[in-house]
Amino acid sequence: MARAGGPAGLRDFYEDPGVPVASGDVRSRQQARLLAAALDRPGALVLDVGCGDGTAAAVAGPILAGHRIVGVDWSHDALRRAGPRMSHVVRGEVDGGGLPFADGCADAVLFSEVVEHLVDPDRAMDELRRVLRPGGHLMLSTPNLAAWYNRALLLAGRQPVFSEVSLRGIHGRPGTEVVGHLRLFTARALRSFLRSSGFEDVRVSAAPFHGVPRGLRLIDRAACAVPSAASILLAHARRR
Repeated sequence: MARAGGPAGLRDFYEDPGVPVASGDVRSRQQARLLAAALDRPGALVLDVGCGDGTAAAVAGPILAGHRIVGVDWSHDALRRAGPRMSHVVRGEVDGGGLPFADGCADAVLFSEVVEHLVDPDRAMDELRRVLRPGGHLMLSTPNLAAWYNRALLLAGRQPVFSEVSLRGIHGRPGTEVVGHLRLFTARALRSFLRSSGFEDVRVSAAPFHGVPRGLRLIDRAACAVPSAASILLAHARRR
């Protein structure tokens, strides 16, 4: 999923076409189903903030039929790729110049695997809260620092999956792709962070990680029954 902005070095990193900007379809479908069940009227405005290449919106679109999804990203490259998959795309950012939307205009915001890339997540939450109507829905997903395999890696003295110490290469953890994660959350930290950012009715569920090796995928799916140990955290909250 494409990211919101940051210092010049990070901007250059995220504009690199080789940096992954898509996430797993299972997470996208699960998140869309949760949002579809929560929206109480047709024709809702849903902002997909950090839409990346539009893959997630294309998966969610049929589930959110009858609602208007607008893709938002600060990356020109991401928006170029998202254009064919989404009917509406807009350039904007959450921790820089702000989103090009009026206060309280949106019924829901999808914020999928973006927060872990932000230099200033507090400012981002302020901006998302600004564009949401009172009672509007925030659907946020992010990798879980305390995923079941990360607990084992830490016990073995290894760097956890999803964490990074460099934008130039992988050091001390499994995996081959550098994706620019700056912030990592546990389920407990995510709940606390959202409540302190002006959201209520925070509920955290889970999704599997598409990058888990094939032989471990059954375990990863089973871990979703315990969100605090799952790979991906899915948070649903409402604006106060």
